[in-house]
Amino acid sequence: MVRPAQHGDAELEGCGADLANREKSPYEFQVIRDERISFRGRVFEISELDVREMGISKTFERVRRAPGVRAIVRNAAGDVLLTREWRHELGRVDLRLPGGKVFDTLDEYRLCKGTDESLQSAASAAARRELREEAGIEARSVQFLHRSVCGATVEWDLYYFLAHDWRDAVDGPAPEPGEDITVSWMTQQETIAACLDGAVSEERSALVLLRLLLPER
Repeated sequence: MVRPAQHGDAELEGCGADLANREKSPYEFQVIRDERISFRGRVFEISELDVREMGISKTFERVRRAPGVRAIVRNAAGDVLLTREWRHELGRVDLRLPGGKVFDTLDEYRLCKGTDESLQSAASAAARRELREEAGIEARSVQFLHRSVCGATVEWDLYYFLAHDWRDAVDGPAPEPGEDITVSWMTQQETIAACLDGAVSEERSALVLLRLLLPER
């Protein structure tokens, strides 16, 4: 089950740290040269880090993107709020958790990176903002659930929150221009089925939802 994380948990510690500063590997690993950026755009950057691992020198390449956020809302009956959004990369409507970017640019992320309190605060604020914009939900508070790590060579963390003490916004959702989003409430069983059959195509989100919902069956 996805348990609510506490401040200081391993879920949050070092979430913005460079590879060289992460927990020590049981294998021989030595940084030969500090990280350098070989490409930087507004959203993505590519970094290179020269290392020696198990006696072999290599250049470790990594793609980095500022983190994203996803929010889970449940009503008194246990139903889950999902959005229906047209996704050009899929060529179809996708079921998704409300969410979006924590930072608009890498520069904003870089200013916050490595500071657990400020990063958690930024992600929490982004979760409430995206709930308001995409789902028309005003959440008084959100509870951190999980940080999903994309992989060793791609840094794009997703932060998951559970909404508490929420209400419908008087004027409804306020999506950004160009977004085609509608809101759907789905029962627990419908949500589980959507995660398993691919209707929820973002597999990281599907897994978080399954971990949350399956123990309740």
